[in-house]
Amino acid sequence: MAADGVASIGECMLELSGQAGPNWRMGFAGDTFNTLWALHALSGERPATYVSAFGDDPFSQGQISFFAENGIGIGASPVIPGARPGLYAITLTGAERAFTYWRSDAAARRLASDPAVLAKSLENQALVYFSGITLAILDAAARKTLLAEVAKARAAGSLVAFDPNYRPRLWQSREEAQAAILDALAVADIALPTFPDEQMLFGDSAPQATAERFGKLVGEVVVKNGEEPALIATGGALQPVPAQHVATPVDTTGAGDSFNGGYLAARLAGHAPADAVQRAHRVAAAVVQVRGALAPFEVLRTAFEG
Repeated sequence: MAADGVASIGECMLELSGQAGPNWRMGFAGDTFNTLWALHALSGERPATYVSAFGDDPFSQGQISFFAENGIGIGASPVIPGARPGLYAITLTGAERAFTYWRSDAAARRLASDPAVLAKSLENQALVYFSGITLAILDAAARKTLLAEVAKARAAGSLVAFDPNYRPRLWQSREEAQAAILDALAVADIALPTFPDEQMLFGDSAPQATAERFGKLVGEVVVKNGEEPALIATGGALQPVPAQHVATPVDTTGAGDSFNGGYLAARLAGHAPADAVQRAHRVAAAVVQVRGALAPFEVLRTAFEG
């Protein structure tokens, strides 16, 4: 069977976003799901799979139904009796967001508990994507299982993409995060780091330092840096690609995740890295002009095509 699907591994949470007055709007989001959402919107007919673990409560059922309504499956992801999803709330100051989380007992923490089930979800995928947050929500044994199964998928022909997406509060120590992220890079073909994260985690002095460090470990690297140029590192060469400025952003939630989805969709479609970054910048610029992490598919597609 041809490998033509796209799979993203991680945690999709319930998202509460503030509205006018005391009311909140509930949706579904999380870094790797946000990326898959954009990737799926921009990848035509490719099957899309969100690989995680789910509860059997009404909120988990709502998640799975929402995925299906938008053409996204869950593969062989386990549904665990009595478990439930994590939750986060977004508060905004202007367009900048802050997050409050309730996720310590989320079902997604058990996504790698059964290696055979995880392997089944990763079969016949053209692309497998995961992040540092995927790693951070797992214990050490489950993290080892995840990386082993991703490595097997890569050996079977899947392209593997990884965003370190360092969030200090999720890790017991900086050293633990460094070690886990380096282990993940060893099984990745494409790395999509963000400079401020890498500066915080590894002490990089500039985006060029991040690109050069990653370039020694992974064949294709794109360093994101907000509204500053993204920096591509391939074959030992560095190439900056200017970002698209948005004068009045509405909500920056999901911008980097959507950039990743746009970039990966473009690369799967055969676009060169520089063209893929330009498309990804346009996608990210469109996302910051809507509220929440998930922009409508048509908004993403229009931005992608330019």
